[in-house]
Amino acid sequence: MGYVTVVGSINADYVVRVGHLPQPGETVADGDLVIRPGGKGANQAHAAARLGASVVMIGAVGADAAGEDQRAVLRLAGVDTSGLMQCDGPSGVAMILVDDAGENMIAVAPGANRQLAGEAVTATLSGRIDNRSVVLASLEIPLDAVAAGARAARAAGALVIINPAPGRPLPADLLAGAILTPNEGEIRLVAPDSGSEDEAIAAVLGAGAHAVVITRGARGASLYEPGQPGYHLTAPQVLVVDTVGAGDAFNGALAVALSDGETMRSSVRIAVAAGAAACTGPGARGALPTQADVEALIRR
Repeated sequence: MGYVTVVGSINADYVVRVGHLPQPGETVADGDLVIRPGGKGANQAHAAARLGASVVMIGAVGADAAGEDQRAVLRLAGVDTSGLMQCDGPSGVAMILVDDAGENMIAVAPGANRQLAGEAVTATLSGRIDNRSVVLASLEIPLDAVAAGARAARAAGALVIINPAPGRPLPADLLAGAILTPNEGEIRLVAPDSGSEDEAIAAVLGAGAHAVVITRGARGASLYEPGQPGYHLTAPQVLVVDTVGAGDAFNGALAVALSDGETMRSSVRIAVAAGAAACTGPGARGALPTQADVEALIRR
């Protein structure tokens, strides 16, 4: 298996399951609360480790019990946590509502994630990555930290995956050479001056991105590479418990497949299967698949 370094957020997830998602001003009663480890970065690191990769997590936790809990959970999953920094104040928290259909709404209080500095990311990555590595970053941390991770990866000859979630405009120098993995809403936020999805994809590829992979939920994902027609991969049908963490499983699996030397198309196929598998259990990490699970779904 390859080498994956994840630069991203670490949270405690407070998940409330309700009959239906509330509308503005509405209170939905009789929910059930579960507290689980989360954060896009930590979820992606856990997903990659579950698939057998050698994984390093770079992020920040608070000087509190929640931070120690998140560090311990990652270690138990086989993730190298020597890249975690401890900050004053609370660890990050996410509030997640999940309805009976498995759809979700999420609000995040970043806490220590806000304090992850670019200088710390650069220093931590030094000597850890090379041309066999994949660096995966998402946007629940400061953009400076993401940019530092991308620069270090490019300097070392490593592949860079940027999961632009939550969606926001990204500068051209960050897009250059990167693989972008937005969902259908996020691609328009990455390139906000574009009027359509096709125009947004063209703008991102025109800025020098290596590829754009748009995740489309139950419909799978679409791959776009410079000078190539779009290529769509259908998701396998599964019994959905909830969709929380499906995108993180997708990104973790994509990083692992690419670090193993798989082609872009093959890597996206593996990632689609991993994302589907993650929907079959509760929470962001309740059904993270093994390599055998993914292979079984692809064969099916």
